[in-house]
Amino acid sequence: MLQAGEVSSVELTRYFLDRIKGNDDRLNSFITVCEEDALAQAKESDERLKAGDAPALTGVPIAHKDIFCTDGIKTSCASKMLDNFISPYDATVVSNMRSAGAVMLGKTNMDEFAMGSSNETSYYGAVKNPWNLKAVPGGSSGGSAAAVAARIAPAATGTDTGGSIR
Repeated sequence: MLQAGEVSSVELTRYFLDRIKGNDDRLNSFITVCEEDALAQAKESDERLKAGDAPALTGVPIAHKDIFCTDGIKTSCASKMLDNFISPYDATVVSNMRSAGAVMLGKTNMDEFAMGSSNETSYYGAVKNPWNLKAVPGGSSGGSAAAVAARIAPAATGTDTGGSIR
């Protein structure tokens, strides 16, 4: 759809940002939403698509688990200890996604330091399962899982220490 010009990256990114605003208050799947950055990246993506200079993920919105460092954006690992940490660099997966043209919607909630399997140990509060708000999404990558399951992000990164994304 993006490559064919049926929808712009700005339109797609706004769609998901609006879905986050309208749905995440009940899920708590995001720690940080990067609205301004995402829209700026989407605009750049649209320009690249028009110019024919578009890597595979150009314009595709994605969320990153908050364990991954993101240059200039808070990376807390869902811990109070890192609540004010602004990373001076991108993790390899983030760098690779950026190089492929992905647009970053924000950072998803998780078990603190990825040390859990229920997504209830985050400093920012538990993540809810979008299909049953009384259930956990599993995890430590539960914020990513809940965001994708609720269709407030089309894709998200996660980690697999104990099977949370299998």
